[in-house]
Amino acid sequence: MNPAKSFPITKHQVWEAYKRVKANRGGAGVDAQTLEKFDQDLGNNLYKLWNRMASGSYQPTPVKRVEIPKANGGTRPLGIPTVTDRIAQTVVKQVLEPELEKHFHPDSYGYRPGRSAHQALSVTRKRC
Repeated sequence: MNPAKSFPITKHQVWEAYKRVKANRGGAGVDAQTLEKFDQDLGNNLYKLWNRMASGSYQPTPVKRVEIPKANGGTRPLGIPTVTDRIAQTVVKQVLEPELEKHFHPDSYGYRPGRSAHQALSVTRKRC
């Protein structure tokens, strides 16, 4: 087993990620910790997250599974991560996304920031 490797991450990155998660709101994960509860000890919670991520010892918690009703009467599963995990995911996204964007083809529209299926259709109509 490989030992954990540190990841260069700043406290500012964790703070920016927290602000995005707070703006998006969302429910509590398996730990039942809401954003309001997280905010009660905000400085300590963000510091602990930063410390674990920067040292390479961060381990995500299990995801809460909720069944969402579908129009046909069935259900589909939805995973709800904890507030801490959502912040950690946002930090990683902020670091990786700019680097990975460089490697995508200009005509790639799926799951990319600032791009949509409507834009892909518009480009296709112009070309055809």
